[in-house]
Amino acid sequence: MTYHPKSEFIAIMMERGFLADCTDYQGLDDAFSRGVVPAYIGYDATAKSLHVGHLMNIMMLRWLQKCGHKPITLMGGGTTKVGDPSFRSDERPLLDDAAIQSNIDGLEKVFAKYLSYGDADNDAMMLNNAEWLDGLNYLSFLRDIGRHFSINRMLSFESVKSRLDREQSLSFLEFNYMILQAYDFLELNRRYGCLLQMGGSDQWGNIVNGIDLTRRVLDHEIYGLTTPLLTTSDGRKMGKSQGGAIWLNDEMLSSYEFWQFWRNTTDADTGKFLKIFTELPVAECDRLGALEGSEINAAKIILANEVTTLLHGADAAAAAEATAREVFERGGIGDDLPTLTLSAADLGDGMSIVQVIVKAGLADSGKAAKRLISENGAKLNDEPLTNAGLMIDAAALAAPIKLSAGKKRHALVQLG
Repeated sequence: MTYHPKSEFIAIMMERGFLADCTDYQGLDDAFSRGVVPAYIGYDATAKSLHVGHLMNIMMLRWLQKCGHKPITLMGGGTTKVGDPSFRSDERPLLDDAAIQSNIDGLEKVFAKYLSYGDADNDAMMLNNAEWLDGLNYLSFLRDIGRHFSINRMLSFESVKSRLDREQSLSFLEFNYMILQAYDFLELNRRYGCLLQMGGSDQWGNIVNGIDLTRRVLDHEIYGLTTPLLTTSDGRKMGKSQGGAIWLNDEMLSSYEFWQFWRNTTDADTGKFLKIFTELPVAECDRLGALEGSEINAAKIILANEVTTLLHGADAAAAAEATAREVFERGGIGDDLPTLTLSAADLGDGMSIVQVIVKAGLADSGKAAKRLISENGAKLNDEPLTNAGLMIDAAALAAPIKLSAGKKRHALVQLG
């Protein structure tokens, strides 16, 4: 990309690898140079926590605020009732109002770690699109908003087209989603002067719809900006691990497991992830990312500490590093390992070690646990575990036991 930005925010986004596309670089850059720009990202409340796959866009909101602009986190209290069909093979399960609100409460905890909310010019705002969507009059909405949308054009969007090409059903409910998201941008511009919607590259069609609708209805110039789809160097989608999603809420994933996820970054991804997920200077990120051999491990520890400090605090990062050193360097048991607590009732006359491995989150299924044991990948108290028929009873847990899957994944099991 040859564009040379004037504004601090666009310059940082380009330099650190956040930008995939923008509807108008020059126009947006000029807006950032003129004054405070309110910008939003929308989050549907489909789970109680966001995961690492959302972290790139959260960091973008954080940089926006650090550059003096106004982040808006838009909770999808209304759109969650419909469900975003983008690039999905089936319809999302519908949630009731109580479940949606419970999920929103969980998401708010994450944003509070990264953004400063308040009443100042560049303080973040937390909004909910149920504010304007819940009270819509259907006929008025069709007449005033629906007439601006072409079915032909909507069918051409890749997120819809890919679903139809596979001959998978797309309900009329879901088809309305892109109209509602476009309407969000219109309302945010009308009510709060919002000039920019940001999101992942899979949201490009929805963002462009909102810009087009706002121009038609209000004759206002607004902008869209997307981040690239982030994959690891081996082609996997960012944010997934063997054990599932890497959640940002600590009640769903411990700070140690979060730290360990970043410590396990591949050598090739370390420099890129330092630029995107930390606030270290770009030159330092490049220096650390260029290290080789055993030295790159020090860079990965810096990455893990920086990212964990932003989310969980410096004390949690330090505790996670100390635990990791004790586990990996001295073969001990750290204070911060994921812990499975089993009651005497859980154990009964005994629980197979295969079940214990699954319950501890070290394998997805009994079959996977047995394979782990047969391939000599499992350890019990740092000794090879070879007997898949071993039974664990209350006596075996008189002291906590340590289970390991490979060299990097560990858990404690104790009697509670």
